[in-house]
Amino acid sequence: MATDENKRWNAALLPDLTGRTAVVTGANSGIGLTAADALARAGAHVVFAVRDLDRGREAAATLTGSTEVRRLDLADLSSVRAFADAWQGRPLDLLINNAGVMMLPQRRTRDGFEMQFGTNHLGHFALTNLLLPHITDRVVTVSSGAHRWGGATIRFDDLDLDTDYTPRGAYAQSKLANLLFTLELQRRLTESGSRVRALAAHPGYAATNLQSHAANPVARAFMRLGNRFFAQDDRAGALPTLYAATADLPGASYVGPDGMAEMRGGPTLVGRTAAASDPEVARRLWTVSEELTEVAFPAVPAAR
Repeated sequence: MATDENKRWNAALLPDLTGRTAVVTGANSGIGLTAADALARAGAHVVFAVRDLDRGREAAATLTGSTEVRRLDLADLSSVRAFADAWQGRPLDLLINNAGVMMLPQRRTRDGFEMQFGTNHLGHFALTNLLLPHITDRVVTVSSGAHRWGGATIRFDDLDLDTDYTPRGAYAQSKLANLLFTLELQRRLTESGSRVRALAAHPGYAATNLQSHAANPVARAFMRLGNRFFAQDDRAGALPTLYAATADLPGASYVGPDGMAEMRGGPTLVGRTAAASDPEVARRLWTVSEELTEVAFPAVPAAR
């Protein structure tokens, strides 16, 4: 149940973030840009981690506050490693794994992974583990209510869905993977004695450009209508991310809107499917992700 407190919660209630640094992937548009704007206004130095530097610079120029733009292509693990290598020991308070692709025609990342799983999960998996020695506060990964679609599971026998690819099924698997990643990351952080927290959030039905890349033209038309008449705007859609990024919440928490079917409303703690809560599947996904990316959980400072 939502409380009166979180019903009233909005970006104006963000704490003072002066002196803190946040990386936001996909910060050049949609809820990523809105979240970056709110964090910068609250005093944080916000790093736009974006594939297109020109678009990133244009977006960052519209913000009030301290920003910088760095290149990151989550569909290319060499780009992920280059981004992490360039961090050079600088403390990082907050990593927001926001970028994503949705319901694309079947295609591959540069490393040969199915694009939605490779970008939405594996790219962020590698980025988080490579940056983790520098992270001082928390990791927020943006998932989706789509993790519930069609009884989504992790298809360990065919992660690329080569034998049964649908844009919708691939997206659901990638968003389920985001939640399992958060669950296992928090377990590992706790076991290592770290104070860093891993949380997840979803925006509900927010009007962004994410839906414009759907493979099916009928689906694109339907989502355009939905964006116009039913969705909340990107500022409301960013609130669960911002709440997860700054509120005093337990590790592995999942934040979404408090309205009907979690489509819109103020940020609150929400539930997830049994498949998204299975610790054994989360551990297995982690092991497979380490093998695929060749990136492992690092040594992290305890009780920082």
